[in-house]
Amino acid sequence: MNPTHVTDDLQWLRRRVRELTDREEITDLVYRLSVALDEGRFEELKSIFTDDAVAQTPGGLAQGRDALIAQAARNHSSEERIQHLIGNVLIDMDGDRADVRANLLATFASPGTADAQDTARLAPEPRLTLGEVYRFQAVRTPHGWRLSRVETTPLWTTGRSRSA
Repeated sequence: MNPTHVTDDLQWLRRRVRELTDREEITDLVYRLSVALDEGRFEELKSIFTDDAVAQTPGGLAQGRDALIAQAARNHSSEERIQHLIGNVLIDMDGDRADVRANLLATFASPGTADAQDTARLAPEPRLTLGEVYRFQAVRTPHGWRLSRVETTPLWTTGRSRSA
């Protein structure tokens, strides 16, 4: 066995494992974002976004993580049930940076009850469902990967907004 090939193979394998681990960590950030928004756990966004993160959404422009968290809290009322379904996460890696695209289906419904065993008491029909494209920028930090930018592009909507 040629030692050069073994060394090259090991280096290739290390790079590949690191890329796969990076992709998994970035995908996990996207999924953790959806759960934090659904459950109103906005303080968890501190471990998802960088300090200088920027968000451009239908809810407006937020610059800085604290402004982003405040915007998320304003736009995701605890008075209703919300479910973000995020899929088709595509990641373009570029060293310690990555561009991410994902599809979003978000459904908003009145609270109903918390008793999932009693289907008659679950939330009634959703008042709003929307489809959007998420675009993120992610960066490697000393604390792992974090999202530094999020933009949403609305594609379609059914139902009515809270202001309607």
